[in-house]
Amino acid sequence: MLEGPGLAALRVPAVEQLLRLRRQGRLSRGHVRLAGECLGVSERTVWRWLAQAEAEPRTAERPGNRFEVTSEVRVLLAYWRGNASAVHRQLVVRAQAAVGEPAAPVPGGAPMEAVPLLDPVPSLSTFLRAVRRDLTAGERAGLARGPEAARAHDVFGRRPRLWRNHTWEADHVQAPLLVDADGELVRPWVTWFIDVATKAITGTAVTPGHPSRASILAALRAAVLRTGPYGPAGGIPEHVRVDRGRDFLSKTVLGAFTDLDTKFEDLPAYSPHLKGTVENLNRCADRMLFAVLPGYTLTLKPRRAKKKPDFDEPLRLTFEEFTAEVLDWARWWNTEHRPAGLAGRTPLEAWQGDPTPLSDIPEAALWGLMLEDDGRVRKLSSHGVRWRGRDYLGAWMAGQAGRSVRIRHMPHHDHEIEVCDPAGRHLGTAHLADAATPEQLDELRRIRTVRARRLREDAKKAEALRRQRYAPATMPTPAKRLGAVTAAEAGQELDAAADSDMAALALPDLIPPSPPPDDWNTPASLRPATREEKR
Repeated sequence: MLEGPGLAALRVPAVEQLLRLRRQGRLSRGHVRLAGECLGVSERTVWRWLAQAEAEPRTAERPGNRFEVTSEVRVLLAYWRGNASAVHRQLVVRAQAAVGEPAAPVPGGAPMEAVPLLDPVPSLSTFLRAVRRDLTAGERAGLARGPEAARAHDVFGRRPRLWRNHTWEADHVQAPLLVDADGELVRPWVTWFIDVATKAITGTAVTPGHPSRASILAALRAAVLRTGPYGPAGGIPEHVRVDRGRDFLSKTVLGAFTDLDTKFEDLPAYSPHLKGTVENLNRCADRMLFAVLPGYTLTLKPRRAKKKPDFDEPLRLTFEEFTAEVLDWARWWNTEHRPAGLAGRTPLEAWQGDPTPLSDIPEAALWGLMLEDDGRVRKLSSHGVRWRGRDYLGAWMAGQAGRSVRIRHMPHHDHEIEVCDPAGRHLGTAHLADAATPEQLDELRRIRTVRARRLREDAKKAEALRRQRYAPATMPTPAKRLGAVTAAEAGQELDAAADSDMAALALPDLIPPSPPPDDWNTPASLRPATREEKR
C-alpha cells in the first residue's frame, strides 16, 4: 500500500480522470468513493478537490496541497501582533500589486518588500484555519500579548514531594487595598515563607510601605522560631528559593542564611513557575482574604475629584487591624484549610505527621543573625555610643564609659540599636537620645508635606509651560504648533531667563590670578607669560 509522497502523487491523475468522467456525464458517487478509499481521504475531500479544480483549473495540478504558515508569514504575524486578518489583507494587496492591479496599501502595514508573494493567495477562512493548525495556542498568545501570555499555555512537571523543612519558598505580595498607617493611606506588603512539602506557612511579616531586607529578616525570624507566638511549624530549612529581588540578595539576608547553613537558591528572573507554591499562596491570599477586606481597590471605579468632602468613603482598616487579619488568615490556612495534594489533611496535620527530625536554634542566639553588623569598634563615652552622628543611651551603660563595643542594628530601624562587645557577646539595647516628641514629629511631617506639595505644583506649572500643543490634522500635513506668542512677550521672557542664569552672569576673568611662586613647576606654556608679569 502506497503512503506519503507516493500516495500524494496519485492525486493529480485521479482528479483528472474524475473531471473527464464529469465532462462525459458518467461521474457517479461510487467513482468518488472509490477514489477516496484509494487515496486515503474522505469522499467529502475528493468532492472539494473537484470543486476547486473546476473553479480554478490551476489547482488541479496540486490537489490536496494545503496552505502552510511559512517563516515569512510568521514574521508578518509578529509584526501585526497576531492579527491574522490584517496579515491576510496585506498578502492580498501584495499579490494584486504583483499582477499590476490597483490596490491601496494597508495603513500601518509592513514594507511591501517584506511581504511574501503567494500564488495563489488562500482565502481568509483557509488562512485562519492554517494559522490555528500550524501555530500552537501558546505561540498565538505570545504573538498577540507577548511571552508572558505564552507561558500560560506551557506544561510544567511537578517536583517530587520531599520532607518538611527540605525546601522553603519566600516572596513579597502587595495587598491591593488601602490601610490607614499613622494617618496616611498606604498599600501594605506581606512577606512570608512557606514549606513546599506540607504547604505550611512558617513565617509572616507585614510592612506598611515597600518591603526591605528588614521585612525578610523579621519573617525569617518568625519562621525559624517555634516558641512563643510562633510555630509549631518552623525550624531551620535546608533550601530556600527566592526570586531576584535586591532585598533578598542583600549581604545581610545572604549572611543570615549562611549562618543558618541554609542553601540559598536564586531563581532566574521572570520565572514564577519555578516557585509555584508561594505564587499559589499569593493568589489564594488575594482571592480569599484581600478581596473581602474594606478598602479593596481592584473593584473600585475611578471617581472624579469633588469639591465637597465625600462622606460615603469606604471604611479603611488600620495597619494594626490589617496585620491581625493577615496573621489570623495564616493561622486558618495552617490549621483548617485543606489544600489539594495533602490527601485531605491541613498543612499543620501534614507537618506534624512527617517524622523528619527538626533543627532548631535558641532565641537568644538568633537575635544576632537577624541584625546587620556595623563593622566598626567604638568606645562608650559619657554621652553613650555615637552612631551615624547621633547618640544612643541605655541604662546598662552606667559605669562602663571607655569600653570598646560594636553595634548591630535592624535595617531601616534607627530608633534603637543592639550593642555587643568586640567578641560578639550581647551587652544590651540602646535607644536614641534626645528623640523628638510626637508633637514635633507631627509638625515636621506637616512642613514636609507642604514643601513637597509646593514643589509638585511648581514642577506641574513648569511642565505646562514646556509642553507643546499641536493642532489636530485630518489630512497628511506637517505638524502645526499652537500657542502664538508675540515678539515682545518672547523678548521679555528671554531677558528674564538671562538675568536668572548665574552662569551667564559670572565673570571668571574679572580678577586675574596672581603669578605662581618661583618654586612651583610651571608648565612650559605659562612660563613666558609668568616672566612678563614678574618684570
